[in-house]
Amino acid sequence: MGKFEDERKAMVELLRKRGIKDENVLRAMEKIPRHLFVPEALINYAYEDSALPIGCSQTISQPYTVAFMTEALKVKPGDKILEVGTGSGYQAAILAEMGAQVFTIERFEELLKTALEKLSKLGYNVIGMVGDGSIGWSEFAPYDGIIVTAAAPRIPQSLVKQLKIGGRLVIPIGDLDIQELYIIKKVSETKLDIKKKFGFKFVPLIGKEGWGEDSFRNNGR
Repeated sequence: MGKFEDERKAMVELLRKRGIKDENVLRAMEKIPRHLFVPEALINYAYEDSALPIGCSQTISQPYTVAFMTEALKVKPGDKILEVGTGSGYQAAILAEMGAQVFTIERFEELLKTALEKLSKLGYNVIGMVGDGSIGWSEFAPYDGIIVTAAAPRIPQSLVKQLKIGGRLVIPIGDLDIQELYIIKKVSETKLDIKKKFGFKFVPLIGKEGWGEDSFRNNGR
């Protein structure tokens, strides 16, 4: 375990050097055991700054991507956060460690079940469901923040509607090959402040306001 503690510290130092400044994010990432969220065969790669496969054609995002998106969300203790794309559960663990109340949606039941079990064992009470994340989870709206860990062709309006005024939506937007990360602040019911950051690549967001199954198949994916 000591080996992984050292690797976690080294990972956090790399994130700091790459420009992550939010100490709350860095503290959470230094605490959360990322190796518990990767397949056992890949455990020795858990703290490298790279995405890793987790099954169902999904990945656990590289640590820098997790750190950058979480920092952009500006999470405060007590915030209600919707995560679209549970995946391994690692991003949800970071948010929960930072004091957020986390709701998470996943398309694949087996991924959600495994993630929620791991989160529960670590002491995090994350609420999850299987469903179409592109249309959000209106039952618990409005949210202080929404983080989407898969790429959409355009901004899903359902997610914008489920944000509080002053809330933030962090989502990759683009085609199936390359995307920009949109950092969206909901200024009012009719106005959004949008900043964009290049250099990210995500799996596609499949759903009513994401990529349809047909376009996904037609691209040979």
